[in-house]
Amino acid sequence: MESKTKNRESWLAAAFAALAEGGVDKVRVELLAKALKVTKGSFYWHFRDRTELMNALLDSWKTGRIAAIKEQTRLDGREPAQQLRDLLALYGGSKPRGMAIELAVRDWARRAPEAESVIAEVDRERLHSVAGLFVALGLPPDQAFARAYLFYAFAFGQGLLAPGAAADRAEVVRAICADVLVPAAQREAQAPSC
Repeated sequence: MESKTKNRESWLAAAFAALAEGGVDKVRVELLAKALKVTKGSFYWHFRDRTELMNALLDSWKTGRIAAIKEQTRLDGREPAQQLRDLLALYGGSKPRGMAIELAVRDWARRAPEAESVIAEVDRERLHSVAGLFVALGLPPDQAFARAYLFYAFAFGQGLLAPGAAADRAEVVRAICADVLVPAAQREAQAPSC
């Protein structure tokens, strides 16, 4: 029966694919069943209804994002400045599906309080973790938080621009933005106070 019904993870994977391709409105039981080449009855083997699927989707996204953020920002002997540059590169288009899911969840959050609270939780972790890297560079907490905020404003802002708008200059733009955010933090941290 499992081969005919798929498993819960298969349904979630199909839901994430639909979310990336067309947003929350494309996450429909009928469409997912068609993509998985199974009947809608298979869905009800794993989920009570679409609401349960959507809650599982949010929970899976939140858990995955927070785990990734913690891993990517963990102080593990690497230079914090290099960690920040590496993290910025991750948001630079090497994973367009991930950015599509991120933007779809953010769009969803504009209409649904449950998605809004998940976004808020993930963003708190993002800002806290990245601010920690800026603190490790020597910035005071308020400045570190502001840099983290600008860091993510740039990272997600890229995804809001038209695809290919600056494709020929994406690497240069990312490098310049990294220079503005990261080395400036090091210079400020090393500057003598008055």
